Amino acid sequence: MLAADTKDETLEIFQDNEKDAIVVHVIFALICAMVLLFPLKQATGVRIMALVIIYNLMVPLWGLFRRDREWLNLWLFSFILSLLMVFPDWFLSKYLDVLVFPHDGLFKIGTVSAYMAGLWTIPVFIIVFIGERMYIRYSSKAAYAAASLASFIIFTLSDQLFRFLPAWYSQNVNMIGHVPVYIIVPKILFGLTAYFAYQYTSKLSNWYKFPAASLVMQLYLGSAVFFYFLVELKFF
Repeated sequence: MLAADTKDETLEIFQDNEKDAIVVHVIFALICAMVLLFPLKQATGVRIMALVIIYNLMVPLWGLFRRDREWLNLWLFSFILSLLMVFPDWFLSKYLDVLVFPHDGLFKIGTVSAYMAGLWTIPVFIIVFIGERMYIRYSSKAAYAAASLASFIIFTLSDQLFRFLPAWYSQNVNMIGHVPVYIIVPKILFGLTAYFAYQYTSKLSNWYKFPAASLVMQLYLGSAVFFYFLVELKFF
């Protein structure tokens, strides 16, 4: 009886956690709509940077307010990984010349708009959060399937929508709409490995987050280059 009660309490806690995620991201979506759609004088890059800062303050502050250690743990991992993702974007934009960050009124890190250092936090947090909920409610297989699907949907939509700001766009590659074909599989793999890395380091010291995130970043960069050759150069 005690075990059943404990299980019910655990499920109820995670349901509250899911409600928190919905509330936070609905609020953030409304803020995005106001900042990006209203005719403001600020340049696009400045507005996106403001949104990135808001998200990376809102999420941990909400976790502190709710005293949700898991929430804070996930945000920290997502933020560290986001900082590292500047390197793949830099390589793709400078050396492969397939990704462009146009002049947007904000300073750049190499060839990458500075807001990208924090922007990746958003999809990583959402993808891993969904994977964790599916693992708790169903199974490990359901978790990885959900992380894969979430990665595909989020990154496909972002390539389609951010093209019109403009924030970034692809060039010199085969595309479906505004989505480069070569990057579809690497971004699905990115979501899967991000979830895997978080799951296996979430109970460890925070010092493990950096090497785990670094491995995810390097796998993404390597798979992006491999699929670029596979799709664009057709060396087989």
